Amino acid sequence: MATRQKRIDEFTHDGAPPADQPLEILCEDHVGTYLVPFPCRWTGDDWTNADTGERIEVAVIGWRALAQGARPGPTGMVGIGSSKPNAG
Repeated sequence: MATRQKRIDEFTHDGAPPADQPLEILCEDHVGTYLVPFPCRWTGDDWTNADTGERIEVAVIGWRALAQGARPGPTGMVGIGSSKPNAG
């Protein structure tokens, strides 16, 4: 099992995420860290489902680009929290 820090280190978490491109996002809730099971997009204001455009409420602690045609890794439940990126 990966440690919290090892998972975080696999993602970008400094600054703002790139807008308008599909990303894999790492989130955290009271249970721990998890990957959102679908591609997400940062609009500059909110996180959205890249496939449907629906706004999602998650506490994002990191993001990374998806390889062309790839889907996010192992699934996890989507938690509730701030939709704003972690600025530091």
